[in-house]
Amino acid sequence: MNKTKTYFQMNKKTQNKGEIYIYGDIVSSKWDETDVTAVDFKNELNQLGDVSEIDVHINSAGGNVFEGHAIYNMLKMHKAKVNIYVDALAASIASVIAMSGDTIFMHKNSFMMIHNSWIMTLGNSKDLRQTADLLDKTDQSSNNAYLDKATNLSEEELKQLLEAETWLTADEALEKGLADEILGASEIAASISKDSYQMFKHAPENIEKDVDKITTVSDIQADNTVETPRETMTQVEKESREIIKQNAENLKLLYK
Repeated sequence: MNKTKTYFQMNKKTQNKGEIYIYGDIVSSKWDETDVTAVDFKNELNQLGDVSEIDVHINSAGGNVFEGHAIYNMLKMHKAKVNIYVDALAASIASVIAMSGDTIFMHKNSFMMIHNSWIMTLGNSKDLRQTADLLDKTDQSSNNAYLDKATNLSEEELKQLLEAETWLTADEALEKGLADEILGASEIAASISKDSYQMFKHAPENIEKDVDKITTVSDIQADNTVETPRETMTQVEKESREIIKQNAENLKLLYK
């Protein structure tokens, strides 16, 4: 039995229907094969060709705000009907991407997390005020995506949910209008990296953090396995990568 290990993929299910799997962080530059960039997304979306319906499967802890907004807009502007499936987790900017769906399905054991964006920055008081203004603007763009979908959710209630970093079960997302239908339990584990777990304030205890031990299934019927790779870097390589990563974060990379 041939199993293909993939993280981000697009395929044609039929002549007129495509499927997309977003099983990784949303980034501007790829570090891991799990990462998803807007450029890769656009290239793959173009390869799908003229389809009338797209199924988008999400299991992501989020990432770069601007890349996520670009992916959201590509799906919103596509002429195909977009079905979003939260297979396990749609957190942060991945939850904004989920709002692109004409219909949003959540498995009953999946989560959706929404919060205000955050940033790491350096500079004087003027720089920090400008950064705060930027955060307000990017948050408003994300908020519009939530409010466009959840027409019964008031702006004030949404603001409270965002400020609290709210982890919504499928039932809660349905009640808020952020999902349309609940499906049966998924075999895919809701999981985030240890770094992401430390970054979030209120991650549920049952969210899997030891991602090196997780094997997830992207398409049960097609029997494609989506598997997180085990660590292969040496300690020196890890330390070098961490320094580069920190320098990048200091250059005002914006995340949700």
